[in-house]
Amino acid sequence: METNSRETLQAAFDAFDISENLGFLLEEPLTTLPDYYRVWLDLANNLTHLIESRKLRDQVHKMPVLSPNLLSNHRELRLAHLALGFIIMGYVWQEGQHAPAQILPKALAKPYWQVSNMLGLPPILTYADSVLANWKLRDPAGEMEIGNLDMIFSFPGGESCRGFFIVSLLVDMAASSGITGTLEVMHAMKMSDLTGIQKGLIKVTRSLKKMKETFKLMHNHVDPAEFHGTLRMFFSGWRDNPMLPRGLLYEGVSNEPILLSGISAAQSSTIQCFDALLRIQHEDETQAFLTRMRDYMLPAHRQLIQTLYVCPSLRDFILSHSSSDLCQAYNSCVSALVDLRNYHLNSVTKYIIVPGNRARAIGCPLRGVGPALNNTGTGGSNLMGFLKSVRDTTRKTLILEVLSESQDTEI
Repeated sequence: METNSRETLQAAFDAFDISENLGFLLEEPLTTLPDYYRVWLDLANNLTHLIESRKLRDQVHKMPVLSPNLLSNHRELRLAHLALGFIIMGYVWQEGQHAPAQILPKALAKPYWQVSNMLGLPPILTYADSVLANWKLRDPAGEMEIGNLDMIFSFPGGESCRGFFIVSLLVDMAASSGITGTLEVMHAMKMSDLTGIQKGLIKVTRSLKKMKETFKLMHNHVDPAEFHGTLRMFFSGWRDNPMLPRGLLYEGVSNEPILLSGISAAQSSTIQCFDALLRIQHEDETQAFLTRMRDYMLPAHRQLIQTLYVCPSLRDFILSHSSSDLCQAYNSCVSALVDLRNYHLNSVTKYIIVPGNRARAIGCPLRGVGPALNNTGTGGSNLMGFLKSVRDTTRKTLILEVLSESQDTEI
């Protein structure tokens, strides 16, 4: 029986492109491509210097239009998408909020469009690129901990840039056991295995608590002023963005500007999986935004979320069985997700709202976003309203009536 369960779990890992130890992270990302693509890697590897010296656009204008046909496997495509995505964000925002590029040159636009289609990702830098596939070990024999991890490509922002992306990666990695627990719950529900469901939920809860503890590393490695004034602009997309209200024209691809959202935590498959598992019903506008953010995930990861939503409702299953143990396991899981979302809210206040208000009062440093995105997420959402909404709807999912019944029984 245990062998069959293990085989079922492994089949799910394979089907949804998940690593048991790393969750949605890409295992062993490449750092090199065939020599034909050297110009892409040369620009991406020197991106910070080229942006700060305002030379990136000039270098891009000298690029040849390369074909993606020599990219032979998934990891090469992921590295190409990552490199081109970083170059594009640098190209668009090199001159800051007052002079974003309106047109993406064909040498970037055409191959990036093709690589994006091959991966099933949109032609803009995503969370799947910048976090899940943008890491390497300083010591290949060492552990995956913050001192031994580095980014493959970086933006201006120094240690705060590295800290932001690496801590985000570690938070996602902390979710790996919770993703396994989610798959176990999904399988146990098919078998009506109450013990299996409870064990899976306990695993998800522990994972959520570990994610929150890992998130706290952000405060040791990311400076709020540096994040807001320098780094955050490079996450900005060209949809619902007052700096690029019409979108961005992809030369050689489209005759009309294209609207795409920038990097957002809502593009993390992890939290959306937990929402789907727990059947958290967000408000219509919020749910519409979250559903749209799935388009920025890899197809296999998106498929897991969709599969969870078409499975029978876990919450309804628990209500129908009136099991106090199951109810407690479920509510512990929901409460851990509420705690994580509360912590995220507080962090956004520290890293975006407070520095944004300060910048508005004294003038924004460097070439940052100033007041343009103080209240808007880089994905285009109303920032604080969105985060409070998802926190509150998560809390409402608690099964209070069953808790009351079980407490009355115990008394």
